[in-house]
Amino acid sequence: MSPSRTLPTYLPDEIADHNTFESCFVLMGSKVYDITDFLDSHPGGGDLILKYAGRDITYILKDQDVHTHSDAAYEVLEDSLVGFIQPQKKFSSKIENFDTHQTSLLPPDGEFLSNKQQENNKKPQYPSTGMSSAEDLNRETNIEDDFKTHKFLNLNEPLLLQVWNGGFSKEFYLEQIHRPRHFKGGASAPLFGNFLEPLSKTVWWVVPVVWLPLVVYGLYIARPGLSSTAVEVLCWTFGLFLWTLVEYFLHRFLFHLDR
Repeated sequence: MSPSRTLPTYLPDEIADHNTFESCFVLMGSKVYDITDFLDSHPGGGDLILKYAGRDITYILKDQDVHTHSDAAYEVLEDSLVGFIQPQKKFSSKIENFDTHQTSLLPPDGEFLSNKQQENNKKPQYPSTGMSSAEDLNRETNIEDDFKTHKFLNLNEPLLLQVWNGGFSKEFYLEQIHRPRHFKGGASAPLFGNFLEPLSKTVWWVVPVVWLPLVVYGLYIARPGLSSTAVEVLCWTFGLFLWTLVEYFLHRFLFHLDR
């Protein structure tokens, strides 16, 4: 879960309402899972899961008389985490049915209802980016938490060797580079981390100062081989357009590949 993404908490009645093929929630401890997309893939069929929809499945997962679940089953659950239920101590009492091992929670206290209202007033957050609005782009990313959570790149360390030695899958890499990270007020993360680092950074006016004299000199030495100034201007304009087009296609279809 992204450090910038806050998962909601749910009331027991809210969980109980998610008990259909269109929306199936289950509980395991204090965690709430949305396993709607998994119903059709379950080896025992979706109807078997729906028997426990909206309820705590901690016991049934561990009951070997019913079925022994592998670590993969728990991994599927973790990928489906959508929120948390209010901690047990916030409820005045608990009723447990020892025949079904189903736990029923009594209504929460005023403090929880107040916190729930505050959460409902928060802006929606999007799982793919961990952001809720454009303003989040200006919030500095907690680099240590981001690295611990996503196991991608440590922005405090040189990036080039991390990418080279990372061994990331294509899907994971594309997912991570589309997740915005705001580095120290807009500065650049280190690329090389040695004497080459200063060469990777420059202010805007350095580019024209360095390249305009070279462009002018190139035009000067090319002039004798062309029939007129108009032809030279035309060739220069065509070259500028062609290179712009080539660079666009390089970035669009190679450097920023989406699939």
